[in-house]
Amino acid sequence: MTEYLKDSAGFASNSKCYRSSRSENVKLHVASGSLLTLEDLDENYPDAISFVFLSKHRSESQIPTLTCHCTGNFAHNPYGGNPKEIAVSYPSLQKGYLKAITAAKHKVPEYDIIIEATHHGPTSLKKPVLFVELGSSEKQWGDRNAAGLICETLLGMIDNGIVRCEKVGIALGGTHYPTKFNKLLLETEFGLAAVASKRNLETIDEQMLHQMIEKSLEKVTYIVLDSKGLGSQKGRIMKMAEKTGLEIYKL
Repeated sequence: MTEYLKDSAGFASNSKCYRSSRSENVKLHVASGSLLTLEDLDENYPDAISFVFLSKHRSESQIPTLTCHCTGNFAHNPYGGNPKEIAVSYPSLQKGYLKAITAAKHKVPEYDIIIEATHHGPTSLKKPVLFVELGSSEKQWGDRNAAGLICETLLGMIDNGIVRCEKVGIALGGTHYPTKFNKLLLETEFGLAAVASKRNLETIDEQMLHQMIEKSLEKVTYIVLDSKGLGSQKGRIMKMAEKTGLEIYKL
């Protein structure tokens, strides 16, 4: 993806970062280490509106997949960030990218396209974080066609202006690749901030729920529940959700 932006989108180095006359609102930062631990970007880019991380995606299935998600740790931090800390999300940015890349799926028919639940770092940046990933194996990481489509989709969406969501919620339940929430983003007015899968629900207490609600660039007014994907935590989660006073939307 970095190579595509340099070779085909006009991004050239100006000592601190890469810029392109084609997309004046975008700066490209190339990191040499792990993206999951880049907690100093606020200092380097104080005027940034949001940080979009272009990353490889790895899974044991090795299914060709294009994913996106916000970041955060509901409990421990095995993959960067701070424990029990959720990064700031930008629901309209994620929704806009997902809709745009899904609309272009015919250009990469072999790829699945889906959001992921919130996970890993960085978590302490003051501006919103969105991971945009290409995977799920080394074969796909070198796929210039898919890499180019991701870059062109992002640049086009940013240049055209991000459309604000009519409704914003946090989401609870389902799997790490939450198909119900994915469909919600594509087919309704909803945008989503943090998403906690079923396997993380036992770590969600009132403090964490409050953090999920507050750490969004856009005001969260809904709690979206995969009502059949809450497992043994269903009763407890339902009570906490009702206690917030936010509108509950069940799938």
